[in-house]
Amino acid sequence: MRVLVVGGTGQLGRDLVEILRDDAHLDVLTAARSGADFILDLANPTSIHEVLEGVARPQLIINTAAAHNVPACESNPEEAWRVNATGVAALAHSSARIGARLVHISTDYVFGAAPRKDPSGQPSPWREQDLPAPLNVYGTSKLAGEHLLAAALQDHVIVRSSGLYGRSPCLAKGGRNFVQQMLHLGAERGEVSVVTDEILTPTSSVALARQIRAVALCEARGTFHATCQGECSWHEFAKAIFEEMGQTVSVLPAASTDFPSAVRRPAYSVLENERLKAAGIDCMPAWREALRTYLASTPEAP
Repeated sequence: MRVLVVGGTGQLGRDLVEILRDDAHLDVLTAARSGADFILDLANPTSIHEVLEGVARPQLIINTAAAHNVPACESNPEEAWRVNATGVAALAHSSARIGARLVHISTDYVFGAAPRKDPSGQPSPWREQDLPAPLNVYGTSKLAGEHLLAAALQDHVIVRSSGLYGRSPCLAKGGRNFVQQMLHLGAERGEVSVVTDEILTPTSSVALARQIRAVALCEARGTFHATCQGECSWHEFAKAIFEEMGQTVSVLPAASTDFPSAVRRPAYSVLENERLKAAGIDCMPAWREALRTYLASTPEAP
């Protein structure tokens, strides 16, 4: 089967391509703005149609590309919409015309309102069927892409994830992921200030890539949540990074209001992998286990 990974040169895309190519039954190709088998720009529908319907003609398409620099989306909503919404619609329409299956990666930032509460009054992780309510342009554009995809193509899967970090550079965010940034600042300053009032699930791109493969190659359709297991604040995540590395760095508690921003971010964006579990295909590890594996396998230069 011919598989096309859109965004195959990015942080998640590279890990996904590597994992897919372990399967001899898959012919895996990449598409991106540069450095890929095919040049494709999600902001340019013509390039999408030419690659998918012309030269590549895959049977399975996995879209890992997005405009995901959240402040940049806020300052340039037109570009965010072209990539995250109408670009995804163009992928879906081309997929429908060639009879391909499309797996699209989305985000926890489609949520933002107050979540459900458990019997003890604590926030309860978002389920696939919960009503999205994004707080910023990035989340809004990604949610629009989900709707446009679902309206155009029946054979689709939407995978929402959270707090992604990986071995390859995240170029849209300056090259360093959160783990690398913490190690860099810790080595440079000996202390870091990190927010305690934003709760999420950090997710390794390698773990997510394995999960995407499992979903993409089964007959499942619709929306799935796929994050590592558990939850933490960014502050707790930072402390865990230094503990796993055996480094003594002071991690100071901070509030999101201590870092003024034009972007509104959800205070609680933990996702429940409910549909993966129901289908018996949830292979995501605990977030701290995934962090430990990442640190053991990735040389981290501050």
